[in-house]
Parts: sequence; C-alpha cells; structure tokens
Amino acid sequence: MSANGSGPPRVVVDGVSVELGGGPVVAGASLTVGAGEVVGVVGPNGSGKSTLLRAVYRALRPAAGAVRVDGADVWGLTARESARRTAVVVQESGSDFALKVADVVAMGRNPHKGPLERDTADDRRICAEAVARTGVAHLAGRDFDTLSGGEKQRVLLARALAQQPKLLVLDEPTNHLDIRYQLELLDLVRALGTTTLTVMHDLALAVAYCDRVHVLHRGRIVADGPPAQVLTAELVAEVFGVRACRWVDPDTGQAHLGFSRLPGTDRTAERNPA
Repeated sequence: MSANGSGPPRVVVDGVSVELGGGPVVAGASLTVGAGEVVGVVGPNGSGKSTLLRAVYRALRPAAGAVRVDGADVWGLTARESARRTAVVVQESGSDFALKVADVVAMGRNPHKGPLERDTADDRRICAEAVARTGVAHLAGRDFDTLSGGEKQRVLLARALAQQPKLLVLDEPTNHLDIRYQLELLDLVRALGTTTLTVMHDLALAVAYCDRVHVLHRGRIVADGPPAQVLTAELVAEVFGVRACRWVDPDTGQAHLGFSRLPGTDRTAERNPA
C-alpha cells in the first residue's frame, strides 16, 4: 500500500540479489515505496546500500529478483524509458560540468527528446519550474563548476525534477555538505512530495526525514518500518556497533538520536595493534 493507504506501491524491489566480483553484495532484498513517501536505506559502510540503489535505477543488473516502478520491470524498459520514470542524484563528489547551470538543468529533458531535437517551449517551462522549486533560479547563468557543494546538489536535484520522474533516487545526497546545506536539501526533498528512495548515512537525519527505513546489514535487510520504531538502541548496537540515545525535542515533538561508542569497540586499535 502507498503512504496514505490507497493504491499500489509506486516502487517494488522484490527479492533482489546483486553480485560483484563473483561474490554476493546484496542478498534477497525486498522493499516498497508508496506514492509520495520518502523511504530510506541505512546501514554500515560496506553493507550494500549504494549497490542496492544502483540495481533500482538500472545501473546494475541483479543476479536475482526484480525492480518495478509503476508496475514496469525496469530491465524490461530501454534506458530512455527508465529515465522517464526514475531520476537519480548521487552524492556530491566534486564532479563538475563545463556548462552553465541552466544547461545542466536542461539535461533533465533529454529522456523526453530525440537526439537532435531542440528544446521546446514546454521543455523550457518545465526547467523553469524545476529551478524555481529548488531555489536555484538566481544561479541559472553561473558556471556549474563555480558553485558550492550545496548549490551543486540543488542544481542536480533541479535536473532530476526536470525529468518529471515517478521516482527520485538519492544516493547519500548530503555527503560532504555542512549541516546547514544538509537540512536545507532534505527540507526541500520532503517539500517536493515526490516518491523518493534514498540511502542515508546519518541515522539522525533518517529519523527526522524518512517515513520508513530499511536497515541493510551484510547485504540483507534486517529491519524495516518507521525510523523512530526501527532504530532501537538494541538494533543500532548490533548493526552499527554504537550506543544510541533517543530524545524528543520539546518544541517540535520530533524524535532525535545521539550516539556514542560502546565499550570495547575501538576499531582503530583493532586496525593498528600495538
């Protein structure tokens, strides 16, 4: 069911397994994303989070299982057809385009056009709406490679929205951003109302911004549900090896998590024995 309890889920990941280098990385993962939901995938480094997302947005073919967006198996679609349904924003990693911001956003219209087709008035309207929604209209004439990390992520989000996707996939979109830009970007994602599947590294942000989370551990989903219910002290200790402390903000009523090391879990000492 969708987030509001009506209609089928917009995204179904059904028993997906992915192998890399001859070995399993994701094993039998299943999840759903309802229309308008923000669903997070969380887990320790190396647990298979980004690999699972790459299977969802058709960058890695699963060894088993299927991914369906609005009922269509993504591997039964052409790359162009898939890009009309699913838009992707990966983590900010310093990648640059030798283009103006307006041209970067316009790239989002490519799945809807032939290779030699020029932008139409409709294309320009859609791009204008995307830059307005993401608050980057004032950057349209700037060179993309001169922007800050937070500005780049907003522009890449605008490009994704210009695709008019059914599903927005975000792979650690706040990585390398300072806390202000993290909160601004995630506030924006929540406000969009677009069906979203995101990998999140920060559990506290997952609690604050996701409707549901799936916890991936050693390639398998070990828990799922509302983050405030799923990310218990016991599960966080078992999966992440840290102590979790939960509190509720008295002003907003929002649940928050804080973390500290568990005794006897100094991984630095393990890597560098005396």
